[in-house]
Amino acid sequence: MAEHVLDTLAERGFLEQTTDEAALRDLLRTPTTCYVGFDPTASSLHVGHMLPIMGLAHLQRAGHRPIALVGGGTALIGDPSGKTEMRRMLTREDIDANAVGLRGQLGRFLDFDGGALLLNNADWLAPLNYIEFLRDVGVHFSVNRMLAAESYRARLETGLNFIEFNYMLLQAYDFLVLCQRQGCRVQMGGNDQWGNILAGVDLVRRVEGQEVHGVTFPLIMTSSGAKMGKTAQGAVWLDAARTSPYDFYQFWINTEDPDVGRFLGLFTFLPMDEVRRLGALAGADLRQAKEALAFEVTRLVHGETEAEKARAASRALFGGGGDLESVPTLEVSARRLAEGIEAFVLFAEAGLSKSRGEARRLIEQGGAYVNGEPVTAIDFRLGPPDVRDGAILLRAGKKKYCAIKAA
Repeated sequence: MAEHVLDTLAERGFLEQTTDEAALRDLLRTPTTCYVGFDPTASSLHVGHMLPIMGLAHLQRAGHRPIALVGGGTALIGDPSGKTEMRRMLTREDIDANAVGLRGQLGRFLDFDGGALLLNNADWLAPLNYIEFLRDVGVHFSVNRMLAAESYRARLETGLNFIEFNYMLLQAYDFLVLCQRQGCRVQMGGNDQWGNILAGVDLVRRVEGQEVHGVTFPLIMTSSGAKMGKTAQGAVWLDAARTSPYDFYQFWINTEDPDVGRFLGLFTFLPMDEVRRLGALAGADLRQAKEALAFEVTRLVHGETEAEKARAASRALFGGGGDLESVPTLEVSARRLAEGIEAFVLFAEAGLSKSRGEARRLIEQGGAYVNGEPVTAIDFRLGPPDVRDGAILLRAGKKKYCAIKAA
């Protein structure tokens, strides 16, 4: 008998909270429809969305039907959960355009031809009559209980406006509609959604008399206490135009040592025996585990070819052979290079420093490298003699690279 999907999710580190686990376990012994909502507040999903996406993917692989719900309606309001201030209001046109970009990314994980659904809650939220909604849905909500929810309580000090206060009702209504129209019995999301999920479970019980369930995933922090998926440059996007496959790969291969085993369980489909083997590696061997993590996640998001190119580029940079094809590149004119270009100028133009002043400080502090050698002079100039295999390789610190090529 196949392993129960709850055991799979628990073993891999997905489960934070569930409603009535025994009843949920019984429900998931037969094919069940489950959903996760994704607000289309940008034209791309980012690494922070990957945990719930992977959760849906595991459910589909176990024979259940996943629904990825694009929040085209709720995004017009904005979820206050985990926010210290109100989101920027988006137009309907912005949101519709963003929603188009999400299907392709979700399709890397979910099989929409094999039963998974992509729905948009604007289809039922946009036509709502406000008075009827208050009579039919609002009557079931206690303001006292809503204010006790962490997502609202945390905002009371900084200010919570009325439009955001409606968000819980709308998300609960989503669960009700999906239960009525699609037979959906489980909602999943990040642990900051627990209050909203419980509101939906309660609304379905009150209106339909049905028992439905909620599951939350942990909010992932790195071992150093940083929010997972954030870098100094901002979010790590699943869209190759926003975060290149090479930079995406580098994000994962630079995972902090204590997090590698945990992230292999959460963000890859590798068997757990292999996850445990890789997670037990230490010292120099840990590089093998990090490479497996980076390759598997990049392959999921960007495909086999891009993952192989990113791995080859990364190996080249760390002395393991391969080529620099996927490394970020800056082209400069051959004539300009022949005249010589000050290193600090190129570091700034390549985006390895925010300004020329910052590039000078980088050199002074010993953090600037050309072809693997530290730059020791502020006025050091680069020219044709520095070209190696068709490029000059710049490095800032340990992780940021750019290849300079003559055009």
